[in-house]
Amino acid sequence: MAKVVPTRSEVLFLFRSLLRTARQFSDYNIREYTKRRTIDGFRQNRTLSDPDSIASAFSHGEAQLEVAKRQAVVYSLYAPKVKSIMDLKPCFDGFILFCFIL
Repeated sequence: MAKVVPTRSEVLFLFRSLLRTARQFSDYNIREYTKRRTIDGFRQNRTLSDPDSIASAFSHGEAQLEVAKRQAVVYSLYAPKVKSIMDLKPCFDGFILFCFIL
């Protein structure tokens, strides 16, 4: 039985949803890894032409979205109190202001 091929708008919605979910991670490394993995996965599957493989890749993406949503909730419960150096904003002439809240 052939699977239903998703439309272009459904694929774009899935892509945006994965990127939106990636932004919910408070840890810089996990957030950037999730974004990078999402973009790489969609680039890799861009050349698919077989309807069954497209539908399979789309359903795999939906499953990964559900996993990412659950992980974002879990990571938010155990978020570190101190931000990563990559999350700190530059303040004067490219220097980074270090603030540690105890």
